[in-house]
Amino acid sequence: MEKYQILYQLSPGALGVNLVVEELATEAKLVIKQVECLDEHHTNEALEELRPLLKLQHAHISLYQELFITWNSEVSSLSLCLVMEYSQGSLQMVIQSKREEKAEMDPKWMQEILGQMLDALEYLHQLSIIHRNLKPSNISLVSKNHCKLQDLSSNALMTHRAKWNVRAEEDPFQKSWMAPEALDFTFSQMSDVWSLGCIMLDMASCSFLNATEAMYLRKSLRQNSGSLKAILKTMEEKHIPDVETFSSLLPLMLQINPLDRITIKAVVRMTFVSGSFKSSCVAMTLHQQVVPEIITNILLEGNVTSILEAMENFPSRPEVQLKAMKRLLQIPEDQLGLPWPMGLVEVVVTAMKLHERILDLQLCACSLLLRILSHVLVQDAEAQVPWDISIICSLLSIMRSHSDSEQLITQGYSLLTIISSQVQVSEELQKAGLFELILEHLYRFSKDRDICFSALGLLWSLLVDGCMSEWQFEKVVELLLQSIRLSQERVLLVNNAYRGLASLAKVSELAAFRVVMPQDGGSGLTLLQETYQLYKDDPEVVENLCMLLAHLSSYKEILPELESSGIRALVREIQGRFTSSLVSDRRAFSKLGQAPTPGDMGWARLLGAGSECCRQTSATLPCLLLHFWDWASQSWGEG
Repeated sequence: MEKYQILYQLSPGALGVNLVVEELATEAKLVIKQVECLDEHHTNEALEELRPLLKLQHAHISLYQELFITWNSEVSSLSLCLVMEYSQGSLQMVIQSKREEKAEMDPKWMQEILGQMLDALEYLHQLSIIHRNLKPSNISLVSKNHCKLQDLSSNALMTHRAKWNVRAEEDPFQKSWMAPEALDFTFSQMSDVWSLGCIMLDMASCSFLNATEAMYLRKSLRQNSGSLKAILKTMEEKHIPDVETFSSLLPLMLQINPLDRITIKAVVRMTFVSGSFKSSCVAMTLHQQVVPEIITNILLEGNVTSILEAMENFPSRPEVQLKAMKRLLQIPEDQLGLPWPMGLVEVVVTAMKLHERILDLQLCACSLLLRILSHVLVQDAEAQVPWDISIICSLLSIMRSHSDSEQLITQGYSLLTIISSQVQVSEELQKAGLFELILEHLYRFSKDRDICFSALGLLWSLLVDGCMSEWQFEKVVELLLQSIRLSQERVLLVNNAYRGLASLAKVSELAAFRVVMPQDGGSGLTLLQETYQLYKDDPEVVENLCMLLAHLSSYKEILPELESSGIRALVREIQGRFTSSLVSDRRAFSKLGQAPTPGDMGWARLLGAGSECCRQTSATLPCLLLHFWDWASQSWGEG
């Protein structure tokens, strides 16, 4: 605190004391938020969580300039100090002024400010950062038409129950913008969506609701939606500007269940992309170039080092990032040597997160990542790529955002396959909705060879590398069965799907049971027989079908279902169609030593032995069929 002079104290916030200070060296006026922490562990936890916020770069986010820890001798505790920009005005002041005047906000001004808030929130959410404390007083006005989100918080600070309870008693307004789940200290991006919905409601209703009425309205929304319907009807009767947009948007943002709320990206789409709202901020992000082309060209004429520096210096400029990546794609591979690719991965991934809506940039970024990673892994198969869950979520989000781009979807699955080969991410992929996304793509793009192969290739990679836990197998079985139903005419897809089902059935009885009796009804055995009828002249398909049956048969509980599903007729037909192969394979089987005798083995043991035999001989299909036929002869007889 030695380099700051305290000028005066503002009203205390929900988390601590706010001091207006002057930095002695520059005479700049700043605000220091002092947050009392429980102990050293709590302080360090909050400090580490807040450090990434120092790197944010956005025109509509008030940045933290410094974080440090002090000892408060008066209360004998540590305090975390957050140094941020000072601003005299706030959105709360504008709303309060309009309430006193009983006047509506200028619709053009409101759209402009809303566009800036949305652009800032979308930037944060793309970086997996949650504001957690969004309310009108935390939206500063640095000028009449320029706002900034400020006072971003951390999970460690916002889950201090005792402090929150004290502040709530002192000021009932403090928590009224918080989402229902946030009152139980559960925060997510959807919590920010709720808070923004409350702010928009404040802006739209300021001409006929006073502060107390607005507070009770916000609190009532946590219990039922009836109060929102009533206020929207009042807004319609009073002809509030843009009431049609608010009436369709706010019910989607103010859902009590956070899973039912729309995302910030969807809010942008409903208001500024497909809607009638206008904001120079959103328009700039979507359409405008900010750095003159001549400057961009100069920056990118150098080597990999200078290109990387340009990308790091202009992270928020999509045109710089796109040109830089195109330039990198043109550089010969021998000039992309280590250690640059590892640094490039982080920079490129950051650009993808920040500019998710720009398809050309995403396509170029995916192409560059695939090139970099393949180059690195060829040089060093043990090389570790810096992946984390936020990157995985971003890739899936990008694939959803550009759901019509077949090239981007294919590239996305290829990247996820590389990630899955590096780290154990199957659980994170499932939580992020990978399986549902694959099913959607297999249905929508059933005739697109590249998408189907890359999607199923990712699943196959997860299976082969042992990245999946058994509780995930059921979901994958359903997915593979559904892909077969949707794309029976695609022989390569069908082959891969049955090969995957056989792998799952081999290691998991639960997976085998789901093949026979899927959760969505029907029968996997019926589907298998339908596939055989389509491809009975294709030895590779029949081989994979038989391999699946062999693994299913190793489970005693499944045997009755196999018998009742007409497998005998299927086995008899296969044996009849592949007689010559069977004869030749009896000799190949005899080379292994002692062949198992059908009389002393059950279905399970016999076909298990057949599977092992198939692994060790080149004539996989005939040998397996021999064991099927031997079992059928013993169990059902010749008649």
